[in-house]
Amino acid sequence: MVALDRDGARARLSNRFRIGDRLFLLITASTALVILLLTFGLFWELTVRSLPAIQHNGGFAFLWNTKWDPPREIFGAGAFIFGTFVTSLSALVIATTLALLVAFYLVEMAPPRVAAPISYMVELLAAIPSVVYGLWGVFVLGSFIRDYFGPAFVAVFGFIPFFNGTPRATGMLTGIIIVSIMILPTIMAVSRDVISAVPRNQREGIVALGATRWEMIRLTVFPYARPGILGASILGLARALGETLAVTLVIGNRVGIPHTIFDPGYTMASAIANQFTEVENDMHRSSLLEVALLLLAITFIVNAIARFLVWRVTGGRRLVIED
Repeated sequence: MVALDRDGARARLSNRFRIGDRLFLLITASTALVILLLTFGLFWELTVRSLPAIQHNGGFAFLWNTKWDPPREIFGAGAFIFGTFVTSLSALVIATTLALLVAFYLVEMAPPRVAAPISYMVELLAAIPSVVYGLWGVFVLGSFIRDYFGPAFVAVFGFIPFFNGTPRATGMLTGIIIVSIMILPTIMAVSRDVISAVPRNQREGIVALGATRWEMIRLTVFPYARPGILGASILGLARALGETLAVTLVIGNRVGIPHTIFDPGYTMASAIANQFTEVENDMHRSSLLEVALLLLAITFIVNAIARFLVWRVTGGRRLVIED
């Protein structure tokens, strides 16, 4: 009788946990489905609302036309695309270089009592609001570039036409430096985790053969972590592409292709933020939404590529990405 009671209690307990598991599965799956629906909804809404502009602006001609004249309903995103990729790619080169140096130092060289506070301070940069970066860029960084760094930069690299110009407080260079600082924590955090994922026996094996620390990093760690580092860089690029408020404050916001790195320009995100509240007609609004759709598509593709590259090096293990 006692055995039957125990079996019945065990069966009731098993049924109860089975119901709980199914309920938990239903809740988590529904949440994941909501995320997918939100993403699909963004693409759908932007596509529908920008359809008049897509038909009016001529499809692919919108991508390379640099004239933006709302009163005449002439719209081209070429200048915005140029400014976006110049600022984003330049910032990516600067931030990736610094982030890799910091990540290799933290993982391979720094003692724990030094690595912990440095990691915290670098990741703290990600918590600073964009408007603070923008104001710092306008009042501090911009003045420094105009009065000190800009003239010295022109004196050294002025023989290159794109680097020969009149230093300004607001312009492409200020925007590049601001975006570099903002994406640095993302690239550093992911690169650090990817480098830490390199098997320790690979490090120990090549060191046992007489390799120096630099040779160990160059021959063992870096080749193994290269896909993940590339993925971290592309994640940083995805954030740089969509950075809005700070860039709007420091880039100058002038429609046109910049002739030098000091000239003011526009990015896709700053154009949307700066003009959407002052649209002149329905076609102007629809064209801005077409720019938003293009930016969303680019960011989605860049993030997908980055996640795939990080997955390759980590073997599916989850990384903690501070953003």
